[in-house]
Amino acid sequence: MNKNFSVGLDIGTTKIVAMVGEKNQFNKVKVIGVGKSQSLGVHRGVVNNITQTIQSIKIAVDEAQSRSGIEVKEVAVGIAGQHIRSLQHSDYITRENPDEVINDNDIDKLIDQVYKLVMLPGEEIIHVLPQDFKVDGQSEIKEPIGMYGSRLEANFHIVVGQVSSIRNIGKCIKSSGLEMGDITLEPLASSDAVLSNEEKEAGVALIDIGGGTTDVAIFKDGIIKHTAVIPFGGNVITEDIKEGCSIIGNQAEQLKIKFGSAWPGENKDSEIVSIPGLRGRDPKEISLKTLSKIINARVVEIIEQAYLEIKNYGHEDSKKKLIAGIVLTGGGSQLRHLKQLTEYVTGMDTRIGFPGEHLAGDSDEYNPIYSTAVGLLMKAIENNTEDENSLSNSTGNDLVNQERKTILTKWGEGFKKFIDKVDNVDNTIDN
Repeated sequence: MNKNFSVGLDIGTTKIVAMVGEKNQFNKVKVIGVGKSQSLGVHRGVVNNITQTIQSIKIAVDEAQSRSGIEVKEVAVGIAGQHIRSLQHSDYITRENPDEVINDNDIDKLIDQVYKLVMLPGEEIIHVLPQDFKVDGQSEIKEPIGMYGSRLEANFHIVVGQVSSIRNIGKCIKSSGLEMGDITLEPLASSDAVLSNEEKEAGVALIDIGGGTTDVAIFKDGIIKHTAVIPFGGNVITEDIKEGCSIIGNQAEQLKIKFGSAWPGENKDSEIVSIPGLRGRDPKEISLKTLSKIINARVVEIIEQAYLEIKNYGHEDSKKKLIAGIVLTGGGSQLRHLKQLTEYVTGMDTRIGFPGEHLAGDSDEYNPIYSTAVGLLMKAIENNTEDENSLSNSTGNDLVNQERKTILTKWGEGFKKFIDKVDNVDNTIDN
């Protein structure tokens, strides 16, 4: 594949999206081709059928290749699902030589120490994200490198996942004939696509309502502060409609998309929609007010769960107040009146997040369904650009900059090493 082109692969519960693109001269992401397929082997963000998932990935990638004319070999992949959880942790190291300034090695030593924490059986620390540092008791330090001190301390945001679930995603990618490039936590990918730097600095909660799960990511002072995965999303709304109206799944999904509303007060009792009967049976009449009541009950539950995560982070504490409020994205965010209902339930300013502002050309066609895919593509382009710069630049300052990688870049590298380690264990067992 031409190094100028990058690919993001979003493996979701309801759909798999492969997006090929490049960065143009105006620093915008130009999408060259998109492939989309129904996701058949994923349940609530977790692969439960390897064969079907591989087939779905191949269909999406083949379509992206045919539309873009680019051969896809390496993809940036998102990781999510109900097995992902996060926790806060504080740790410290005592430096052997306090007369020397703090450098990358000291921070890496502290991070490696956190990796050794004991997790629940079957779980592995995916990555450790430093949030703020203390040097000899001096707190609220964002960048300790270059400072003197004997005790280096930090607060960490730790992301944990099930080893088997992560291994299955890696197997699906490799069995599809693809190489795994960068790996990003899906809420972080979505946030790159729909949030501004100003929002992240002011404090914002991203709620990404997918088919199987709802991802929550909270930012403050430009740093990721909290992540959570709520184990239900748009599919449970469809399931409720199916059960409540006694219709089949496809009809329930179409009802939700065409006539669904999160606010039951807007529909009159006289508003009726007719659903064709099965195999010559009489059509079924469904009240739109009843439909919106079914949707409202489940959506309120999702919003309340997400708001509980926001309150657990400490939104009510004035020091941690999220000035930018809530940003809704993902396929579920397209439900009518969801913004108003979210503001009513949480009392926080809310907007719908579209990934279009980062895209070149006609960006209106990319609705919130594509937020994660756009974010993954942006991450892949960013890493390819860094690789090119590292090859072309050779001055002393550039070398220093190359050594200073961002926390999220280290996260991706650590994650790839983790999957390679798991694969090596598998190969040893097989042999």
